[in-house]
Amino acid sequence: MSHIVVVGAGQAGSSLVAKLRNSGFDGRVTLIGAEPVPPYQRPPLSKAYLLGDMEAERLFLRPESFYADNDIDLRMGASVTAIDRHGKTLHIGDEVLSYDQLALTTGSEPRRLPCAIGGDLEGVFVVRTLADIDALAPRVTEGARALIVGGGYIGLEAAAVAAKRGVQVTLVEMADRILQRVAAPETSDYFRALHMKHGVTIREGVGLDRLVGDGDRVTGAVLADGSEIEVDFVIAGVGIAPSTTLAELAGVTLENGIRVDAYGRTSDPHIWAAGDCASFPYRDGRIRLESVPNAIDQAEVVARNMMGEQIAYQAKPWFWSDQYDVKLQIAGLNTGYDHIVTRPGDGTTVSFWYYAGETLLAVDAMNDPRAYMVGKRLIEAGKSPDPEAIANPETELKTLLKP
Repeated sequence: MSHIVVVGAGQAGSSLVAKLRNSGFDGRVTLIGAEPVPPYQRPPLSKAYLLGDMEAERLFLRPESFYADNDIDLRMGASVTAIDRHGKTLHIGDEVLSYDQLALTTGSEPRRLPCAIGGDLEGVFVVRTLADIDALAPRVTEGARALIVGGGYIGLEAAAVAAKRGVQVTLVEMADRILQRVAAPETSDYFRALHMKHGVTIREGVGLDRLVGDGDRVTGAVLADGSEIEVDFVIAGVGIAPSTTLAELAGVTLENGIRVDAYGRTSDPHIWAAGDCASFPYRDGRIRLESVPNAIDQAEVVARNMMGEQIAYQAKPWFWSDQYDVKLQIAGLNTGYDHIVTRPGDGTTVSFWYYAGETLLAVDAMNDPRAYMVGKRLIEAGKSPDPEAIANPETELKTLLKP
């Protein structure tokens, strides 16, 4: 009986094994996860769950019974230490498990602050796992003082939740502006104003020099400009990196993650990869997407290809971020844009449209689901409307979709 093993029990891993069963695969299926809980959603961790608005059980992607009911061997709290590609086996502690096909859905890992600058002090947190949030939550209380390092979406979302809980938040970003690596100045300006309205102090163009502590506990920070602040806890929101250690040790080819072809197959014909950890062909290059939609869609394509189909994965990039009462929805990828078209809304909504010459690349829509949906459909169809039509609030967006 054929045995498919999936290493990594996150969104991609859970989606992959479910798709195998839904598509009629009747061989053995094993899903291995390092955390001691069933696969769960990550986006609500730093928002609804941290706020206390969601219980842990509601985070689970599927009830634990789903795996047993579908004859999926779910191994929780199990760490794979090595893969023997030639013997087609992997090691879980002292256990050796054989496979016919292997899928790596190992996700990504948060970058941590270096120990040399105090990153190992007690009270310094990252925001990635259920255990991370459970450790952080007791600190997020009214009147506490927090330093958030990093002005990307991870840091800004953490700042929003902390501010809503009454925490005095200072956020530092060493780049010239928040969101500099991922968004236009217009989007940066929007979210800077939003956070300042909610009492967050944002320091741009200044990095963290070091953290200071009382014994092993963090108590303050010295910034790169020499200024000092007192803190009760620190959140590092300095990005994530693909989790590729297992693949690297096994000799699988890496390229900004685990390199896969259009079908999700790695350099080893019996090993596949999907989700945050995988880089794949896209247009004339290669990308790696860190998003829930990509994890689900790519994993489902890989599942079907593991069963013998030949389906090329066609990525449709989209993302979202919730901060305070604002939902940001992003369609497309803005890499290479040279100008922004602003579409004003009714005072509570706005959207920014990224163009490269006459080509529409991406849309950032704040509390404007219609702009997001129309933009997404235009980008997927390869259509680029006249920028003047986009900028004119009298233009009915859906008319731009007509042939």
